[in-house]
Amino acid sequence: MFELLVILIPVLPLAAVLLNGLLGSRYSHDIAHRLGWGSVGLSFLCAVGIFVETLRTGVAREVVAYRWIFGGDLTVNLAFLVDPLTCIMMLVVTGVGFLIHLYSVGYMHGEEGFTRFFTYMNLFMVSMLLLVMGSNYLVLFIGWEGVGLCSYLLIGYYYDRVSAAKAATKAFVVNRIGDAGFLLAIFLIFVNFKTLDYTQVFAQASQLSTGMATAIALCLLIGAVGKSAQIPLYTWLPDAMEGPTPVSALIHAATMVTAGVYMIVRNHVLYDMAPVALTTVAWVGGLTALFAATIGLVQTDIKRVLAYSTVSQLGYMFLACGIGAYTAAIFHLMTHAFFKALLFLSAGSVIHALSGEQDIRNMGGLRSKIPWTHALFLVGTLAIAGIFPLAGFWSKDEIMAHAFTHGQYVLYAMAAIGAFLTAFYMFRLTYLTFYGRSRLDHHVAEHVHESPAVMIGPLVVLAVLSVIGGFPGVPPESGWFHHFLHPVTVAAGGGEEHGAGFGLVATLMVVATAIALLGWGLAHYLYSVRTEAADNLAARAPGAYRTLLNKYYVDELYDFLFVEPAKRLGVVWDWFDRTVIDGIVLGVGRLTQSGSAGSTWIEKHAIYGLINVVGYANHLAARSWRRLQSGKVHHYAAIIVAGLFILVHLILVWWSGSSGIGVASR
Repeated sequence: MFELLVILIPVLPLAAVLLNGLLGSRYSHDIAHRLGWGSVGLSFLCAVGIFVETLRTGVAREVVAYRWIFGGDLTVNLAFLVDPLTCIMMLVVTGVGFLIHLYSVGYMHGEEGFTRFFTYMNLFMVSMLLLVMGSNYLVLFIGWEGVGLCSYLLIGYYYDRVSAAKAATKAFVVNRIGDAGFLLAIFLIFVNFKTLDYTQVFAQASQLSTGMATAIALCLLIGAVGKSAQIPLYTWLPDAMEGPTPVSALIHAATMVTAGVYMIVRNHVLYDMAPVALTTVAWVGGLTALFAATIGLVQTDIKRVLAYSTVSQLGYMFLACGIGAYTAAIFHLMTHAFFKALLFLSAGSVIHALSGEQDIRNMGGLRSKIPWTHALFLVGTLAIAGIFPLAGFWSKDEIMAHAFTHGQYVLYAMAAIGAFLTAFYMFRLTYLTFYGRSRLDHHVAEHVHESPAVMIGPLVVLAVLSVIGGFPGVPPESGWFHHFLHPVTVAAGGGEEHGAGFGLVATLMVVATAIALLGWGLAHYLYSVRTEAADNLAARAPGAYRTLLNKYYVDELYDFLFVEPAKRLGVVWDWFDRTVIDGIVLGVGRLTQSGSAGSTWIEKHAIYGLINVVGYANHLAARSWRRLQSGKVHHYAAIIVAGLFILVHLILVWWSGSSGIGVASR
């Protein structure tokens, strides 16, 4: 029964993909969306059953679906590893994914390609589940590439929009850069271990030299940086906002962008042997957390503010991994899934109410018009800002406290500044959207309405999880969540064994709360008390404001360094292909043409004669063989039978010769 439940988790949404993808045009949209969210809901129930069994036994198991690749030194099974880390990831992916699918029923109602949307969403779920459940690197890689493909399809869902098509292409290309590093890591792992199975690799990891472990870990990091949108490969994620809002929630909250964090934690045995790689992970995360937070300060698109918030929060998870706080990284991954899904879906409710408006400069005063959405968005804001006792407080504070107690004071300072900026820009977003005077267009204001129950319901569940979702990690570094993950994250002596005294922990919690409240207070002053102060501040520092508004001009820099040179190279290659390559091919073709009225001197050349003879012989052969293609079945049957007789005869001749048996020997 256990094995069946494990296999059903990815198979159920896969069945929905096949049904909606192949037969969706033959039945109603009601059936299509029920297959979509129903299959994910059933997967969630299966994941709950697996979680309860794993919690009861405490035993990690491998479930082999079938023997996949075998030959030489390589044996790969399509198999799933079920341990505490897998259980947490399955619950997050299927649970939050189910709520997003349910929300999509209302949000995508009336859209063209409704069935196509749920087909893509279910395929995304299948890929992510393969990624987190696989027991070897090849299954992980299939899921890894699958979520990349699905992100392309979903970001470019509105394929008739140029901006959406470009954003999808950008996401696909940038992720391929990271995937190249990931592939190199897989090759190095196989060369050194002769296996791709997690259990065998980690058991033999101590045989690696520090240099080889560092090389593998850094290559894995390249893949993680691309998938989880860290510096310098983060630019695709904000542009992913071109997809429908449920897609943004799915990508940013529980699935694709968390893949890199999961992969590092899964491979922490290798990272523990590579201090240089581990330090690199920490600094990449710290810099990304701070860098993205500064960009979020001035953005005006409601979804882009949340996008840069996601990049920043992923930076915290990378920072946690880099300082050895692997459980804290997964803890923040889980709580972030709750409140970020809540924020994105609430933003979608705002956009739905305003008939597609996303610019917060054209909002304001919505608190009384859409009260449910306002209250739920506020809960998400409090959680991500780290206000006690919501979920974000416990997970983010644990990462910061771990950095401080382990002597990483610079990283702690970066995380603290990032936390202050997070509270500021999230409350800025809240005030500009829901408070103050209305800046709505007159025609939009007339049609403002609260979202239907099918959209509000999932938001309420996510809001509850955003409030209580941090309690499994209480007390910090020793709560139930940590004990559950301990066999996976500290099995090889990770750095989570050293706790700090209660007094220091309490002090750091007070400091974290004060930082969040300061950010809230500043946003309240600038965007609620003295609303003109923010504009005055921007006017006093126009250069800094434009730099942040244009995202440090990183996209322009990448265009100058990589995109435009690639385009110019493409133009050159196009000329070479059309002029040289096509010229050779067409030239050979012209040489084989015979003239009826006369011939030029080159036609009398010997090589032309030879080509003409060969061409004529080929023409005769083709005419002869063409007669065999009569379209009559009995002719084909006769040819097959004749071929079988000839083949059997040749085999018998070969066998008799190789075994020494023949007419003479008898």
